[in-house]
Amino acid sequence: MKIDFANLKLAYQEHKESFDLAINKIVSSASYIMGAEIDTLEKNLSEFTGAPYALSCSSGTDALLLAMMAIDIKPGDEIITTPFTFIATAETIAFLGAKPVFVDIEEATYNINPSLIESKITSKTKAIIPVSIFGQTSNMDKINEIASRNNLYVIEDAAQSFGAVYNKKRSCNLSHIGCTSFFPAKPLGCFGDGGAIFTQNKELSDKINSLRLHGQTQRYYHKYIGMGGRLDTIQAAILNVKLKYYEVDIKKRQEVALKYTEKLKSSNLILPKVMKDRTSVWAQYSVRVKNRSEVQNRLKEKGIPTAVHYPMPLHLQECFKYLGYKNGDFAISETVSNEILSLPMNPYLTEKEINYITTELKTILK
Repeated sequence: MKIDFANLKLAYQEHKESFDLAINKIVSSASYIMGAEIDTLEKNLSEFTGAPYALSCSSGTDALLLAMMAIDIKPGDEIITTPFTFIATAETIAFLGAKPVFVDIEEATYNINPSLIESKITSKTKAIIPVSIFGQTSNMDKINEIASRNNLYVIEDAAQSFGAVYNKKRSCNLSHIGCTSFFPAKPLGCFGDGGAIFTQNKELSDKINSLRLHGQTQRYYHKYIGMGGRLDTIQAAILNVKLKYYEVDIKKRQEVALKYTEKLKSSNLILPKVMKDRTSVWAQYSVRVKNRSEVQNRLKEKGIPTAVHYPMPLHLQECFKYLGYKNGDFAISETVSNEILSLPMNPYLTEKEINYITTELKTILK
């Protein structure tokens, strides 16, 4: 048996006729940039998340960048975040000349540990960026409370958690600004790069809207130094199709995760844990195993693909050497990075495929 990790081909085939119609409509009209489908998508995203303002953009990375530009992050500012995430979270901080200040993660959720945040706040701290890793949000109530007491912004990096719920509210509508990604392999993915930014604040929304259009307030009149951060209309049309079925996809992902957990609970793996006050959209189903390379190689021999999210925490990356961190500074992040292993996860995994994956994995672990 050969397993597909994300099964993007089937994701296209499932709604092929609708996708083709939507794409052909854009091509026929030649409305490639900021077409009507952009407005439709942003209304749909706002309705889905509950956030009053939703703005599409060119990628999840650019969403983070635009969010920080909107709150006037400058060189020398500090932003507290996690070292266990994709590099875009901290890369965008550094890109603006600000300093990423890392805080270790919780071992249960792999998200930032709120109890460690306050000790890292200084007079230069301007924001906190918690990452909703693998599809589950952080403890946003505690993080928001810390931010409120210290007059800080909170930007949720929700690139992996669009559609997840925390205390009856959607991810992306849990803080001052939420940012997500529509990279193809994400739970809600387009057919290229794409992202979105969410806020409850009209002033921030208006500024982000301008920043993504080179700082324009009207054509060729520029209030801010901005960027070309628009989502193209074809990607918006694709997302409008996929969003109609997204609740079903989330449920299917959750069913796959439950089956994995049930079949692997008797193994000696450390399994993912979802806290009682939240749900996960299962961007990844990631287990922890000591002999990861050996397990990966043996699974590959059986036609089972795996991935490592992420093999090296950010504080040990060469590009962040200037920050002065060393091995041992964030023990949990380092341990998890050495052991984490993502299994195939998509809404199309069959019972037969899940049985095959879990049976082979348990056999390897014996």
